[in-house]
Amino acid sequence: MTFIERHHRERIVLVGVAMPPTTVDEAEASLDELSLLVDTAGADEVERVLQRRDAPDPATYVGRGKAQELRTVSETVDSDTVVFDDELTPAQSRNLEKILGRTAIDRTAVILDIFAQHAHSHEGKAQVELAQLRYRLPRLRGRGTALSQQAGGIGTRGPGETQLEVDRRRLLRRMTKLESEMRDLARRRDTQRKARTRSRIHTVALVGYTNAGKSTLLNRLTNAGVLVEDRLFSTLDPTTRRLELLGG
Repeated sequence: MTFIERHHRERIVLVGVAMPPTTVDEAEASLDELSLLVDTAGADEVERVLQRRDAPDPATYVGRGKAQELRTVSETVDSDTVVFDDELTPAQSRNLEKILGRTAIDRTAVILDIFAQHAHSHEGKAQVELAQLRYRLPRLRGRGTALSQQAGGIGTRGPGETQLEVDRRRLLRRMTKLESEMRDLARRRDTQRKARTRSRIHTVALVGYTNAGKSTLLNRLTNAGVLVEDRLFSTLDPTTRRLELLGG
């Protein structure tokens, strides 16, 4: 499940909005990071637009006039997708896509896309898929109706329901299954944690921002063999290794 096309490197227009108390320089720095995220996801920034506003527009976040301007920019650079640095509501995404004539997503969607690529453990994949489904559910769009007109009431939820409802029910069933799996995994991790506590083995965690060098440090200390790349979120799954210190 991805938000960015994989068959080719998509051409992306980035959009940032500087609203108080965020300064223009801070908004520009945030767009620089978003550009790195887009690159990690497998796409290329071809243009960026930075706007100053006092507050977000409820319908399109950037205002209809700016949205029309973004359409012109996107057509000029032949972009596939427009990525907004701030989180969009489902309604804003739909309204923007109607105006832009192309996909409109936000930073959250890009990060989830990266997570989907880089999660390898069963737990990691389940966590990412569940997060993606929770993100997608309120953003489902109807794709037309089934052969017969939708009917209401008990016993009528069959061929007459809209494709939108079919999709929503399928997502909800999958989410329920994943949530059950996550509860089982959480209980298993709790058991493992208690076992480590009883063994009196000291536990140290490496914590830091993405691309801060955690994997490099872990490899240097333990020869863990964890993937190291100069990209955001290259490694996602947690790794546990034993380290023996001189002197016991």
